[in-house]
Amino acid sequence: MTRRINVWCLGLVVLAIGCEGSPVEPVTQSIDAQLRPLLARWGAVPIGPAPTQNPAVVSLGQALMFDKVLSGNRDISCATCHHPTTHAADGLSLSIGTGGTGLGPSRSLGAGRQFIPRNAPSLLDQGLRANYVFWDGRVSGFGSGPFTTPAKSALPAGLSNILAAQAMFPVVNRDEMRGNPGDVDVVGNPNELAQFADSQYAEVWKALMQRLLAIPEYVTRFNVAFPDIPTTALGTMGFPLAATAIAAFETQALTRTDSPFDRYLNRDDEALTPQAKRGALLFFGTKARCSSCHSGALLGGQSFASTGVPQLGPGTGPAAPLDWGRGGAPTVPSDSFSRFSFRIPPLRNVELTAPYMHDGVYPTLEAVVRHYNDVPTALRAYDVTQVAPELRGSYHGDAATINAQLARLDFRLRSSLGLTEDEKNDLVAFLKSLTDPSARDLGGLAPASVPSGIPVNE
Repeated sequence: MTRRINVWCLGLVVLAIGCEGSPVEPVTQSIDAQLRPLLARWGAVPIGPAPTQNPAVVSLGQALMFDKVLSGNRDISCATCHHPTTHAADGLSLSIGTGGTGLGPSRSLGAGRQFIPRNAPSLLDQGLRANYVFWDGRVSGFGSGPFTTPAKSALPAGLSNILAAQAMFPVVNRDEMRGNPGDVDVVGNPNELAQFADSQYAEVWKALMQRLLAIPEYVTRFNVAFPDIPTTALGTMGFPLAATAIAAFETQALTRTDSPFDRYLNRDDEALTPQAKRGALLFFGTKARCSSCHSGALLGGQSFASTGVPQLGPGTGPAAPLDWGRGGAPTVPSDSFSRFSFRIPPLRNVELTAPYMHDGVYPTLEAVVRHYNDVPTALRAYDVTQVAPELRGSYHGDAATINAQLARLDFRLRSSLGLTEDEKNDLVAFLKSLTDPSARDLGGLAPASVPSGIPVNE
């Protein structure tokens, strides 16, 4: 017994001498060992390949995406506000719909027109199947539906996914594509799509199909894309066929998921820079808390939040000239709880899709991070010179509006995050790691011509 005690005591002496002469360093986990459990906790997992699309359907969808024949005045296409050269968006804070001229940031308003109330979100990766589309989530659903939309029971059957359901609605919006009573098209003909009441969704969609089927090349393309549908039945099947084709093109052409972050998720520890990894630790950790909203494989897209974004533009719905977002959506019961809440967008390829927020009030990722670092301060001190001069007069920075927003601000954003400048830069570095290099140049997606013969890139 004595010998054992002496040996034990000797060990303590040696340990004490060793500690005094050369302190034992605490074991520190590598940054990857810290980060990977956080990714798993927040559902950040590799994204599989996009669903395979029928090439003939994709080809039809590409033509429809770029053809201005889908607009009442034949002066704007889907791609005008979601153009390849501006990464499937338009580069504007607030979009410019029918009546405007030009493409991208140089597009200008037509006489008597106003800006669309919201920013045109990029269509990059929209084929990855979020459960909500549009900033207010007015179109929602899972898988192949059923879908909740403003058309309610007038929405036709045959829509295979939410992206196809979304494609049904810009064409019926007067400011975006359909136009107003009394409008004439680019060659001086009356705009027959504008005559219908706003509630006559089915009539507008039928008239659009009549336009398309009056063009022989479209009849041929529909026949090739949907060989099981007789030509005589194309008109009966209606615009869902066109919407399905547009969705197929978007899914095939605009799904880009080979970013450094994607490669890191696939176990390549070297895919992210040390700065991006530090930013990821902040993003998924408890200090910046970004992942409490931007979680899952898409890093967002599945919920809504009131984040104190400055109000800009003509407004929409019952709140105009303000924008209540989800709280003013036609498919949501009116309540004050969801006022100023907007869809939390997916963040993949976010570096390419400026300006940011539902009304494009921030031109850079750096500005977005500053906003979230201290939302109450950022909202009160918003610098309107960050947007184009023609929009500055539509900024709603009065005390009543700001106070109403702050009263409904998400509880996670009511106090400062306390991020240092280095930490803000690290977060931006992580956000840039979400960019697939192949998404930087999408110019090759625009066709040289479309079946209607209307010029494409004007």
